[in-house]
Amino acid sequence: MATIEYVLGDITEQEVDVIVNAANSSLLGGGGVDGAIHRKGGPEILAECRKLRAGHYGGGLKTGQAVATTAGRLRARWVVHTVGPVWSATEDRSNLLADCHRNSLRVAADLGATTIAFPAISTGIYRWPVEDAAEIAHAAVEDAPLDLIRFVLFDQATYNAFARP
Repeated sequence: MATIEYVLGDITEQEVDVIVNAANSSLLGGGGVDGAIHRKGGPEILAECRKLRAGHYGGGLKTGQAVATTAGRLRARWVVHTVGPVWSATEDRSNLLADCHRNSLRVAADLGATTIAFPAISTGIYRWPVEDAAEIAHAAVEDAPLDLIRFVLFDQATYNAFARP
């Protein structure tokens, strides 16, 4: 069973095997976590994302799926990109959010990773309520085959929601 940690900080600074990127479906960078990872990781990440788009992911990565690239200049070995769902008050998309975590863990395990850092997927521009996202994330990672799962939270309120006992 994995150790779960909570850190208030910058996911691009984490020294783990895998950093999870809350990507957009284009895989070509964007704002928030996605933009920060692409900026700090450098052009190597974007180059691999372009290769993925030229191949199997030409139409973009679907919500809940996950795919790996190099981590470029980051301290991690790989970046696993996953597309979170946009929150909806009228449609339950919680399984898609759980899939982001489960599929990221599967890709990480397939790479041979033992440590992984997650952001609070979908809680930014996709407006997922933080407390709900934390519950879904916890349930999705509880039986993970890795040694360490670290949630790296960008502000105190998000940290408090995830680190709640």
